[in-house]
Amino acid sequence: MTDIANLQDELLAAIGAADTTEALEAVRISALGKQGSVSALLKTMGAMSPDERQIQGPVINGLRETVSNALAAKKSELENDALNARLATEQLDMTLPPTAALNGSVHPVSQVMDELAEIFADMGFAVAEGPEIEDQWHNFTALNMPETHPARAMHDTFYMQAAGEEEARLLRTHTSPVQIRTMTSQEPPIRIIAPGRVYRSDSDATHTPMFHQIEGLVIDRGIHLGHLKWTLETFLKAFFERDELTIRLRPSYFPFTEPSAEVDVSFSMENGKRILGGTGGWMELLGSGMVHPKVISACGLDPDVYQGFAFGVGVDRLAMLKYGMDDLRAFFDGDLRWLKHYGFGALDVPTLSGGVSA
Repeated sequence: MTDIANLQDELLAAIGAADTTEALEAVRISALGKQGSVSALLKTMGAMSPDERQIQGPVINGLRETVSNALAAKKSELENDALNARLATEQLDMTLPPTAALNGSVHPVSQVMDELAEIFADMGFAVAEGPEIEDQWHNFTALNMPETHPARAMHDTFYMQAAGEEEARLLRTHTSPVQIRTMTSQEPPIRIIAPGRVYRSDSDATHTPMFHQIEGLVIDRGIHLGHLKWTLETFLKAFFERDELTIRLRPSYFPFTEPSAEVDVSFSMENGKRILGGTGGWMELLGSGMVHPKVISACGLDPDVYQGFAFGVGVDRLAMLKYGMDDLRAFFDGDLRWLKHYGFGALDVPTLSGGVSA
């Protein structure tokens, strides 16, 4: 009993002398750790007779409880002292000028790219990428564009030819080469979107030499025009967040799709502004169609077995329609006033559950 009382006095003195949480932790380990003095006494109870355990047990357990309470009280005291010391030294000078607000923002094109990726990911599409400097086979030939096709003309395409190269390379005029590279490197079923920068020799209020485009491609067995219409309708309703939006497919011509269709969306006029949805009229938005059998064959697939659809739309145009810009050239001017007005916060992450424009 005397030894236990002496041990208790020693431990309480050590706890009282501890002036840091680290020193207090060392005392705790020496007393209550696996090899601690109090833990050693607790282990001896197993070898005691019932009569001895009845006498020694309450004393040893009382020692453990006394030491544990002293440790908890001392720890609380040390933490309060540390907090008071911080409060005494950390002061805020209210006379200092305010910190300048952060002016950075997410560009509308980046925001729309994120929104599109979120929407199509929910429909099972993967994002595919490819080089911006392309060869003519991937950009034109494999897409059923003959040598005499007007899209190959110098006034539409930026060509470049290094010394020693037999054929000039070019800045891609669409992201369709990504579709070709995917079909030649991946077995169906294929379901991808291909966003990215594209280049054409054109510049006015609605065209720039460099702009952003997103294309979609689905290749599988039994694909038909109804799959294309459902995909586009679902995508446009989710992006513009308007359930009353309707679309129509108008016959058109593209060399890489057959049949081809321009996609028009409904709109109405409100306060002199064109609002998507309603029954006021139709506005052309994107191009689409069933992948031409020659394109499927050029990629090494059997068009009698596999079918597919493709579509393409300008990301910048989608941003203009949804967020109210009226001049495409302002997207690339780098005007901080424009970016501050139309930019998005870095934490405005689009989600389908919260709304892509939330």
